[in-house]
Amino acid sequence: MKTRPTVNGSNADWMGSLAPKLTSMPLKHLAVPGSHDSFSFWVDEKAPVGPDQKALVKHLAAVFRLLAKKVMKKWSMTQNLTFKEQLEGGIRYFDLRVSSKPGEPGHEIYFIHGLFGHKVRDGLNDINNFLNVHRKEVVFLDFNHHYAMEEEHHRYLLTMLQQVFGSKLCKICVVEEISLNYLWEQKYQVLVFYHHTSADSCPMMWPGNKIPAPWANTTNTTKLVQFLETTLEERAKHGTFHVSQAILTPQVKTIVKGLVRGLRNHLVERNLPTIMTWVEAQKPGVDGVNIITSDFVELVDFANTVIKLNNLLLEDRAVR
Repeated sequence: MKTRPTVNGSNADWMGSLAPKLTSMPLKHLAVPGSHDSFSFWVDEKAPVGPDQKALVKHLAAVFRLLAKKVMKKWSMTQNLTFKEQLEGGIRYFDLRVSSKPGEPGHEIYFIHGLFGHKVRDGLNDINNFLNVHRKEVVFLDFNHHYAMEEEHHRYLLTMLQQVFGSKLCKICVVEEISLNYLWEQKYQVLVFYHHTSADSCPMMWPGNKIPAPWANTTNTTKLVQFLETTLEERAKHGTFHVSQAILTPQVKTIVKGLVRGLRNHLVERNLPTIMTWVEAQKPGVDGVNIITSDFVELVDFANTVIKLNNLLLEDRAVR
């Protein structure tokens, strides 16, 4: 499969361009493109291996140093595009894993996936700068893994989120009441989901159970598709959004076989056509897909494909 060029900005305002029938629907009924491990477009080979890794991986990295980290980088990176490029291409859901750097003074928080990435504050500022220009666009920020974080780290991150986004943060309310029209009226542009009890008392931090994202944990596309179908059928009828993770997960033997080639070349590219066939066959709505995530969102016309699924709701007179 040939790599597509970097996505252009044609989807930068796709939410604001939807038909009125769609902007008045609950957001949980719309199809929204998202990225898996959204921040992993850059990782730091010079920093220590992250606390999200097993002891064996840390040992190998200590022994083989930069060589081991170069291999890790090939399997840690699931995206090529920066936040700004993803946003301009139409991505509106971001899968975020964060960590402190053990031994580092202060409470700084970094994105992480095997290796440390950028400071979280820098990524949030990039997202906020985009939202300042595109006032009708709305993002889901899903903080679903926290590593090496004590209470003070959580307080630091929660304060940072409120400092960066301020009045753009959507307060917790009934999911079915959230439409784009509602968000625009309130001038909300950011829904933050925080999978940790530290945020329980914060009215702007949605609990993780409001956005389930079942994970297939397989390298087999047939099993992945079966899992996606089953979990869609079991999707909660009320009170939550829903994430379909259209991704394959490398096992240890997968990594050993494709050690030098990496995730993209060994696993993702050859299986994307099958995954995209499933995506193209979906329909949003009451019992349909909501958020769909992918690795390397620019390799195929992923965001466009998901966004266009919303046109099916315009053709369906039965949709309430």
